[in-house]
Parts: sequence; C-alpha cells; structure tokens
Amino acid sequence: MTQATAIIVGASSLLSREIAKQLAEDGVELALLAQDPQSLTEFSQSLPTKAEVFPLQIDDPQAIIATLHSVWQSLGGAHLVLVNTGLNSYDPELPWQPEQDIITVNVQGFSAICNTAFKLFRDQGYGQLAAINSIAGLRGGPNVAYHASKSYAQNYFEGLSMHAQRLKLPITLTDIQLGLLDKAALQKNRLWLSPPAEVASQVIKAMKAGKRKAYVTKRWRLVAWLTKLLPEFIYNTRHWKTKAQKKAERAAKK
Repeated sequence: MTQATAIIVGASSLLSREIAKQLAEDGVELALLAQDPQSLTEFSQSLPTKAEVFPLQIDDPQAIIATLHSVWQSLGGAHLVLVNTGLNSYDPELPWQPEQDIITVNVQGFSAICNTAFKLFRDQGYGQLAAINSIAGLRGGPNVAYHASKSYAQNYFEGLSMHAQRLKLPITLTDIQLGLLDKAALQKNRLWLSPPAEVASQVIKAMKAGKRKAYVTKRWRLVAWLTKLLPEFIYNTRHWKTKAQKKAERAAKK
C-alpha cells in the first residue's frame, strides 16, 4: 500500500473536519466515519483527495467493530486511524442516563475502536493509532463520568502502547491531550482558545513526529502540570466563570 490513507472515526466535529482538510491537502486519502454520514457528503466532495464517508454507530461496540473491519477491507488497509469520539454533559442533579450514555460512548465505544484498530495494524505489520483525548482525564471533575472516562481512555491508550513495545510491534500510538477548549470558550479567553486550524495543525504535527503524548495546543501543558500539582482542597474550590459573571459578582459586592 503506497498511497497514504487515514481513517477518521468521529469525523463530523469541527476539529475532525479541519484535520481531514489538512490531511487531504497533504495528499492523504480518507475514510470518514460519522453518526450522520449525510452531513459529511458535501464536505467530503470538496476535498482534494478521495474521501469516502461511512456510518458510525458509536453506542454499539459490536457494530463499531464490524464497521471498522468493513472499511479496512474497502481501503485495503490504512496508515493511520484517528479516533475523535466523545460525549460530554453536565447536570448538577447527576441523572443516571447521561452518565450511562457517556460511559457507553467514551469507554465502551472508544475501547472497541482502539482494540480493533490495534489488531488490524498488528496483522498488517505497521500503522499509527492516534486518539483525541483530554487533560480533563488528569483528575476528577464536576462532569463526573466525562472526567472519569477520559482518565480511562488515557490509561487504555498507555496500555496499548506498552503492549506494542513488549511485543516489538511496529505500531505508533499517539495520545493527543486536548486542552479544555470548551471551558476556554465559555470564558471567552483568547489566550487559551486557539483557532481550529491551528489546533488541527498541531495535532497533525504531533502525529507526523510519532509522539507518544502531545498537549494541544502546547500551552495547555502548563495547565496540565498545574492540575496534577494542585492539592485537593484548592483543586476542588476552582470555578470556571465567564468574565461577565465575575464582573457581576464584583458589582454585587460593592
């Protein structure tokens, strides 16, 4: 297989589309997996390289496994599988259904994708498995199941990396630790909120370099470092508020 090919699992997000666009500009042929494949039809046709779209049933691990095998055979293999799937929600009442949905998608679905891709690369004899994870997995948080699921994903990926090393398998694993972009957006913090094109560029750069773990964007490495160091009594009192909320609180105190 000489033509570079990549499978993007969870291709409908803004970041996935930007990554797909930049990979296509580099001449990489793509297979885009999404829950709503029709939403990617026009986008895939606009890319400069061949890009096929496939349905993804992210809440059904057995369906995911079957889909990956089918796509793999259709392509004749792949050089890269990028996983960008994830569900998040917050409700202070902690209803069970959203928690269960997050666990199903972020734990079971993620595991099924990575396990299947890893074994396909093993049988092929080479390849790179990359995943868009989050520094939210470093510690627990108010989005309880989400933080826990990202911790699981990080450790699952590390386990696969150890497995590849011990068996001397030529498989590269790259864990992309994405910053808390949703919270940066909530705060309207330009320092920490980077344009999607820049985020995608750093993701691709990390994958090309074959990095085991990369923080994207790079400045989030500092936040990750501080997050791990903060004692629990400080970590648990942090609150993310918009500038407008902080301003209103200051005005109320006067």
